[in-house]
Amino acid sequence: MAKSALGRGLSALLPDEDTPENSSVKDKTNGKTGSAGKAGVNGETGDKGAEILVRLEKLRPSPGQPRRRFDKSELEELAASIKQHGIIQPVIAEKNGHGNYIIVAGERRCRAAAIAGLNEVPVLLRSYSDQKRLEVALIENLHRSDLNPLEEAMAYKQLMDTAGLSQDETAERVGKNRSTVANALRLLKLPSRMKDALEEGSLSAGHARAILSLSKGADQEKLFSEITNKGFSVRAAEKRAAELSADKHAAKNEGGKNSGTKSTKKDPDIKAMEEKFIRTLGTKVTINGGLKRGRIEIEYYSMDDLERIYDILEQ
Repeated sequence: MAKSALGRGLSALLPDEDTPENSSVKDKTNGKTGSAGKAGVNGETGDKGAEILVRLEKLRPSPGQPRRRFDKSELEELAASIKQHGIIQPVIAEKNGHGNYIIVAGERRCRAAAIAGLNEVPVLLRSYSDQKRLEVALIENLHRSDLNPLEEAMAYKQLMDTAGLSQDETAERVGKNRSTVANALRLLKLPSRMKDALEEGSLSAGHARAILSLSKGADQEKLFSEITNKGFSVRAAEKRAAELSADKHAAKNEGGKNSGTKSTKKDPDIKAMEEKFIRTLGTKVTINGGLKRGRIEIEYYSMDDLERIYDILEQ
């Protein structure tokens, strides 16, 4: 069951009285005024939890920012909105001890504000541990669907490494199902050029999972080329992956026929159903029994493979 933390956004991590939705600052783009805590000129002073105005050149991106790519057209759209309405939600930042500030959440807003011609932006001051800073940045991006699949996977991995969390604990922290986190982490196993395609948007997460269902690098490269050159849909890619996997199993079984053991012939309908299972699941499937009663055996070769099969059966 999905957790509720993500649905509440940053309020899951910030006290109610200090959330951006419950605060207001003077915004030079729309003339609105309100409380700004202990704000000084250009944000030179301010206590933890206060809202201040900070000049853009004093704001620095966080080294742990999960998001690495910023779509130019989306930034321009946000800049147009900022020109019209101002910055509705303050940037969250913390002092870095050198007269500047590290952006915890809101780098996209800062970039758009610069395009809109603003010199300063409203900032909510905070102080975080490395772990909590990453959690806030990750949840903000996930809440707004701002991360591409590879960035999301890398953010989960970074959070797990930083805090020593398991997949279950990571899923709990960000309000996701464990299977969502597990499937995202699998994307990190892609070959480099496929990761690049995923990050650029020319390959979807669904395509990537179809590729990862194949254990052989040569088969992965083959399917990736077919997806790229033939424009396969995700469903077509999954079907092709199942075919490639079934071909491998068939070749392996063909090589073992010379064992001298006489095999029992299966009913043609059972055999046809068995082949359907193999094509759909992309792994070896054996039906033992007859038309009235029997047993289905589905083989898997790793935890990732088992989760992949489970995802197919769950659809």
